[in-house]
Amino acid sequence: MGTWDLLNIQPTELKVLFEVKRQSSCSIQLTNKTDKYVAFKVKTTNPKKYCVRPNAGIVLPRTTCNVTVTMQAPKEVPPDLQCKDKFLLQSVVAPDGATTKDITPEMFNKEDGKVVEEFKMRVIYIPANPPSPVPEEPEEDSSPRASVLENGHQNRLLFDAVSRSLEEPKEKSSEEWSMISNLTEEKASALQRNQKLHQELDLLRKEISKSRAGGLSLFVVVLVGLLGVLFGYFVK
Repeated sequence: MGTWDLLNIQPTELKVLFEVKRQSSCSIQLTNKTDKYVAFKVKTTNPKKYCVRPNAGIVLPRTTCNVTVTMQAPKEVPPDLQCKDKFLLQSVVAPDGATTKDITPEMFNKEDGKVVEEFKMRVIYIPANPPSPVPEEPEEDSSPRASVLENGHQNRLLFDAVSRSLEEPKEKSSEEWSMISNLTEEKASALQRNQKLHQELDLLRKEISKSRAGGLSLFVVVLVGLLGVLFGYFVK
């Protein structure tokens, strides 16, 4: 706090929030600790950059007045966020009942033993987005776009795996049903041939029993052997 005979000034430094292409404001509190009317005036080394409201006024006895300082939107970031701008606040005793309209530049001239108090303030930039204390690893891309792409890729792989798992049982089931159908047809065909073979053997036996020959001929033996071989093949 700046403590003078006429005014208490808060704060002693102007801390301005710095952000490119955006205005920023801060305030100065002036407290009149006397029983007199006090006139004040605010000057700056860079008037085109700052807007001060009010830049001059009267602080009534034992009262407080707030001054708003607005910095115009900066176009670029200065090196190391250093600022060389300064403010000068002048205060002087004014006549009782004085108003802002009664303030003149001559009131702040240091002539004829007039006491003009002056208080200098420097400007300090405060970054709006301070850097993170933990450095980011360049190998990993943690941006929202990278996260969406990575999640999309994982979802695609999962979808393909599920699709394959659903398609494989269908193909396998189709092959099994085809094999079962073929085996069923072969079994039915084998049964039909087996039944026909039995009928031929019965006829052969009847012919042999009716034969007048005392023994079996060589032809009959060969035929029976051949039929036996065929019967064994179909049974397997």
